[in-house]
Amino acid sequence: MVRDLLNELEKKRQLMIKSGVEYGLQNPKTIRLSKELDRLMNEYDIEDISNKLHRAGQLKKNAQYDFIQ
Repeated sequence: MVRDLLNELEKKRQLMIKSGVEYGLQNPKTIRLSKELDRLMNEYDIEDISNKLHRAGQLKKNAQYDFIQ
């Protein structure tokens, strides 16, 4: 999931850069692509934080079991 999201982010970034160079930074297409890129970055951040919290929870859970054993 994260790898797919990173690939999608990179493709959208390239499209936005190309649009900015060809049509300008204030062009509606460039702005739309920028907003789509922002949405994807937010989605990536949420996924990344969720994964980190999950791993941290697993570490804490494992630490408790290690202590009990």
